[in-house]
Amino acid sequence: MPTLNWIGKEKVINHHQDVPFKILEPQYTFTNEKETKGVTSENKIIHGDNLEALKSLLPEYEGKIKCIYIDPPYNTGNEGWVYNDNVSHPKLKKWLGQVVGKESEDLSRHDKWLCMMYPRLKLLHKLLADDGAIFISIDDNEQANLQLMCNEIFGLRNYIGRFIWKKKKQPSFLAKHIANVTEYVFVYSKHSNLVKKLSIENVSDETRRVDNAANDISERIIKKGILVKKNIELIPAGKYKIKTMELEFLEDVKVKNNRTLNKFKVLGQFRNKQEDIDIFCDEDLLFITTNGGFRRLPTEKEKTKKKTVVDLLQDWGDNQDSDKELSLLFGKKPFDYPKPSKLISNLIKSITYDKKDSIVLDSFAGSGTTAHAVLNLNKQDGGNRKFILVEMEDYANTITAERVKRVINGYGEDKKAVEGTGGDFTYYELGDSLFLDNGFLNESIGLDKIHQYVWYSETKEPYKKEEENYLLGAKNDTAYYFYYNKDSITTLDESFLRSIKTKANQYIIYADNCLLPQTIIDKYNIVFKKIPRDITRF
Repeated sequence: MPTLNWIGKEKVINHHQDVPFKILEPQYTFTNEKETKGVTSENKIIHGDNLEALKSLLPEYEGKIKCIYIDPPYNTGNEGWVYNDNVSHPKLKKWLGQVVGKESEDLSRHDKWLCMMYPRLKLLHKLLADDGAIFISIDDNEQANLQLMCNEIFGLRNYIGRFIWKKKKQPSFLAKHIANVTEYVFVYSKHSNLVKKLSIENVSDETRRVDNAANDISERIIKKGILVKKNIELIPAGKYKIKTMELEFLEDVKVKNNRTLNKFKVLGQFRNKQEDIDIFCDEDLLFITTNGGFRRLPTEKEKTKKKTVVDLLQDWGDNQDSDKELSLLFGKKPFDYPKPSKLISNLIKSITYDKKDSIVLDSFAGSGTTAHAVLNLNKQDGGNRKFILVEMEDYANTITAERVKRVINGYGEDKKAVEGTGGDFTYYELGDSLFLDNGFLNESIGLDKIHQYVWYSETKEPYKKEEENYLLGAKNDTAYYFYYNKDSITTLDESFLRSIKTKANQYIIYADNCLLPQTIIDKYNIVFKKIPRDITRF
C-alpha cells in the first residue's frame, strides 16, 4: 500500500497521545427559548481547539459515535473568509512550532495541513463506533493526501467510497483552467464488515412529485382533508404558475388549520392516475406546497424498497442553497461557503436510518450546519439523534450556537417563516488540564472530575458517584478505590483495608504510597497504583 510522508510526520504521528486532557466546563444550556444553568443536555457545542476537545470527549464517547461529519479547511490559501481556509492560523503556527520544532518554519502549506489533520483523525478514529462511518468533505487541493492519510489511519479495507457532490449548478466563467462544479465526500469506517449498506438515494428530499411537464393536461379530483403547507384560509379558483408548469383550480378550496375542507377539481400535467391520487389522499400522503403545487410523501412500499448507493450527489443542496439558508437565518450571510443542511442531513441519514438515537459529531463545526441537519432530520422522522459540535473560532457562540438556537425556535418571517424544530443543547468552554506540567493532578478542577477520568480509564464506562468513601465503583467482581486527599499523603496500609466495605475478588487501589506486605497483597488480590504515576494518560 502506498505510504504518505511529509516533513514533520514523525513528530505528529503519535501526538494525539501527548495532547493534554482538559475538562469541559458548561457555560449554559439552551432550552425553551432561554439560557439556563445547573442542567446539561446530551447535545453539546464546544468552543475550543478541536484537538483538545476531541481528547476531552474520550472518557464519555470513545467508540460510541455512529456518524462523524467534518468539513476541514480545504487549504486553498484564501484568508479573507470568516472561516480561514488555510493553515496560517496563529494558533496552528504556535502549535507547529511546539510540536514539530524549528523545522516547522520550512514546511509547505501541504505539510502543515497534514500535520494539523493527522492527530485529529487519530482521535476521531478512537471516537468512531465499530459500526459507524466518518464523512469528510474536501476538494482537489488535498483530496489525494487525505485519502492516503485515511488509508493509513482507518485502514484501506475500511474505505467505503468517495461521493462526488455537485456544489453549484453552473461553472464559473472566471475559472482559470477547468471550471469545477463538484467537491468530494470521502467515507471511511472503523470496521467495514460491521457497516450496513449506506441508505442513499439521489433525490432532493423525502417527497415525490405528482406532476410532470412532459405529460398532457388532465383533470384530477382531490379529496378533502389534505395538508396545505401554507397558512391560508382559501385557495381561490384560477390558474397558478408553478415553475415551468401551470395548474388550474376549477373551484375555490377552503382551508382550516392547514387542511382542505372540501373536495375540488384541478387541471394539470399529472404523472399519476386518478386511482393513485385517491390512494395518496386516503393515506394522507398528498399535500399542497407553499407555492401552490402538489407533492406527496412516499408510500410504505417505497420506504421499504432497497435503496442504492450513488456516486454523484446532485439535488442534495448546493452553495446557493446554503447561502439562502444562512441569509434567512441571520438576515445576512455571516459565513462564507457553508455546506447546505440537506447534504449533511442525507449523509447522516444514510448511516443512522436504522438507529435514530445515534450520536453525530462535527469537530469543524463552522456555522453549525451539522446541528441544523440533525434537528431537521429528527423532526422529519421522529428520531432522537444527538449532536456534538466543536468550533475553535470566537464565533462559536455568536454564529454557531446562535444558528442552532434559531433553528430550535424557528426563524424567518411571513411567507419565508420556518417552524422551529424544538430541542436543546449545552454550550461548553474548554477548561483546565487534568494534569499540571509537572505531572501532578490539577486539584483545582475538583475531585469528581478526577474520579470520572480514573474510573473511565479503568472501565471505559461513565462514572456514577458512590456513597462509600474513596470507592469509584465495582465492575466484573473488581472494586476500584481512589484513596486521595488534597491536603495529606495517603498510604495504603492494613488500617485502610479494614475500612473497605465492598466485597470483591480483586481490588485496584490508587494511593500515594503502599505499606502492605506482599502476603496481604496476594491474599486479597490487590493491585496498587501510585498517584499520579500510574494514572493512565489518554
